[in-house]
Formats: sequence, structure tokens, C-alpha cells
Amino acid sequence: MKKIVLFAAVAALGVACSNPSGPLPRGGASAQMDKAFGAYLKAVEDSVEDLHSVMVLQHGKVLEEKFFVPDTAHILNSVSKTFTSTAVGFAISEGLLSLDDKLVDLFPESVPEEPQEWLPKVTVRHLLTMNSGHGTDPTYAARNGGEDWIRSFMEWPIDYEPGTCYCYNSLGTYVLSAAVQKVTGQKVVDYLETRLWKPLGIEKPFWEESPAGVNTGGWGLFLRTEDLARMGLTLLNGGKFGGKQVIPASWVAEMSKNQVPSVNAGINERRMRDLVAQRPEITYFSPEKSDWVQGYGYQMWRCRHNAFRADGANGQYIIVIPEKDAVVVTTAHIQNMQQEINLIWDHLLPAL
Repeated sequence: MKKIVLFAAVAALGVACSNPSGPLPRGGASAQMDKAFGAYLKAVEDSVEDLHSVMVLQHGKVLEEKFFVPDTAHILNSVSKTFTSTAVGFAISEGLLSLDDKLVDLFPESVPEEPQEWLPKVTVRHLLTMNSGHGTDPTYAARNGGEDWIRSFMEWPIDYEPGTCYCYNSLGTYVLSAAVQKVTGQKVVDYLETRLWKPLGIEKPFWEESPAGVNTGGWGLFLRTEDLARMGLTLLNGGKFGGKQVIPASWVAEMSKNQVPSVNAGINERRMRDLVAQRPEITYFSPEKSDWVQGYGYQMWRCRHNAFRADGANGQYIIVIPEKDAVVVTTAHIQNMQQEINLIWDHLLPAL
């Protein structure tokens, strides 16, 4: 395990960062938390997890942190989705989009000549909740196909009536990014500059683009660990940061609540039900054991312990725990993401 410097600075209890661009307040952890954090790091080492960073915050302060790599901008994978959802929320609050806007009306130029029966029913709400009706994720095929990813999304088989089946769908988030760009005239990364990045003290980040010049939305955003912590605190506090309302509180509430049933990526809700019915002994989808079947909001997952999270492949997390007034942030390259969360629940949660 690589050595790093642990940073600590004393800050007044509960005081938010008054200078958005300054470092987040650091506060003294309790002896119980110090012991728990040490046990957590030992468990990470014993599990041979490739953890890159971890930060634990409570009552607005950083209690514990450790970096195994420099705190530079890190690939976020699907944590990007939460930031795209935030952009959608801003566009809705400004009257530029609505949850009931239909995909075919937003992008008439990409509608196939013979559209599928259920395509006209797909709305912004369905994209946010991954309930577009697709039985499989079209992302890989679209990224390896032509330049019009929106048309690829529309052409992919819609197996179920929109709103009736959860299926993880990164390309749907790309379509949301394209929708924001179309109605605002700005790429999402630019649209968020004055609305999110500057108010949170985050330097404008890099975000990958499609061949059509649209931020990829569902992936491709790079941020530092402390940037993720700032977003986590904002979500924890109902959209406020530094005492100012940054994201509409109503949107944070909708993003983070259980909007629809959820299931792990790579399988749809209907298929999961069939598997559980056929093999009731399977515990992989057990609500007591899995943080992927607790429900899904607007591009955020619900967790056990009444928490919610932004979630990216290979172990990128912003875990918000309202009952503890706490946030846990990680970056990593870890395959067993459930085990990664389990170590947080087992070691860190009891000390909060």
C-alpha cells in the first residue's frame, strides 16, 4: 500500500466552506473514527482492492482521507450521470425542458423512417429513470457504430412499454446530455460552468464528447476527489453549498428518492424477476445484501441504510448518508463494487 500524506486542519464545527474555491474544512475525527478508519484501510489492503482515494465527511467537515494516487482529475465513469441529471434539473427549472418532453419531439431529425410502436412514448422522465423500455443497453453498439447516437438509441429494440421495466442504459444519459445541449445551445460542461462548477469551487473539468460534439453524459467526466466531496455535501444539504442554494432543493429530492425499482447493470428488471422466480435460492438480488436493488432515482442509486449514491464503474462513489449527516467518496479500480461498499458499511458507518 503506497504511503501518502494525511491532511488535517481544524475548522469550526458545522461551518461550511465560506470561500467556494478554498479547501473544504477539515475537522478532528473521534478516536472511534480513527480506529474505524484504520480498520477499514486494513480491510481494503487485505481484500487486495485497488483503492485510489477515500474521503469521509460529517457535519460539513473532512474527518478522514487517504490517497494512494495523487489527487488529480480521475475518470468517474457513470458518476458522470449524476452531473448530467443535475444539468437536466437546471434546464427544467429554467423552463427549457420538462419531464414529459418526448424524445421524438426533441430530436425529430433522428427519428427512423419506420419508428417502433413504443418509441413515441419515451420521455425525459423515462431516460432519467432508465425506463425507456429497452431490454438491453444499446451503448456499446452505438459507440461502435455511426455518428448519430440518438438515432441508434431510437433504433435499438424497445421490448417493453416505457415506464414498465428498468434496464441500465448509459446511452439514454447521452440523449439527456444532447437534449440539454439542444435547448440551451451549450454543451453540458459549459452550461454547468456558472450554475455548478463555480458555485462549488470546482475548476471547469474535462468531459469526453461523442463524434457529434456532445458531452457523453453517461460517462467521460473527470474530477478530483475533493470535487466529488463538494458535490456530495451539496446533495446532502438539499442543493446548498456554502450557505447558498446551488441546485434546486426540489430537484435534489427527486434525484435522490426511489423513483423506480432497480437491478444491476447488464440485466433488466423483468429478467431479474424471472430468475428469482426460477431459482429462489439466489441471494445475488437480495435487498438485504445488494445495494443495486434498493431503487433508482434520477441518475442516482438508492442504497441500504437509507443512503443514496452516485455510482461509477470500477468503484467511483459519492455515497450520501443523510441519517448520519455524512458523505463518503471513493475513486478506485475495483471489480467487486459490492464488496467495496460492504467495507464502508462494515467499518466506517458504525463510527459515524
